[in-house]
Amino acid sequence: MKKIVKSLSPKSKSKIAIVASPYYKLIYENLLKGALDELLRQNIDSDIVNVSGALEIPTAINLLKGNYSGFIALGCVIRGETSHYDIVANNSAYGISKLGLEGICIGNGILTVDNIEQAIERSDPKIKNKGKDAVMALTSLLFIKQEYSI
Repeated sequence: MKKIVKSLSPKSKSKIAIVASPYYKLIYENLLKGALDELLRQNIDSDIVNVSGALEIPTAINLLKGNYSGFIALGCVIRGETSHYDIVANNSAYGISKLGLEGICIGNGILTVDNIEQAIERSDPKIKNKGKDAVMALTSLLFIKQEYSI
C-alpha cells in the first residue's frame, strides 16, 4: 500500500487564487492572514480575488478555473433572523462541493457561524486559524492530483 503524505513535492510549483469576501472586514483579514502565512511557509504563490459575498465565491472560482492550480475560498456567513443565512450557507457550500467533484481543488474556508464571536474565534490565526486549515485542505488535494496525475 502506498503511503500518502499530505504535502506537495518540491518539484511542484503551484499558483493558487484566494477567492474571498471582505463582507466582514475583521474576519476577512484574520482568514487572509492565516492563509497567506501558511502559503508563504509552503512557498506557494497566490493571487487574491475579492468578491462581494460568500455566494459569489463559487462563481468566481468557476470563472478562474483555467488560470490556477487550485483555490482557497474565504468568507463568513453569520446566522441572522431571516432565511438568508440558510440560502447563502447552503448554496455556497453546494457550489464549492460541485466544483470539487468536477476536479477543481478547493480549500473551503467559508465560515458558517451563529454569531460574530464564533467567527472571530475561528478566523483568528492565534486561535482556530481556519485560513491556515483551508490551505492545508487545498494542498492535500493538490498532492493527490499531482501524485496520481489526475
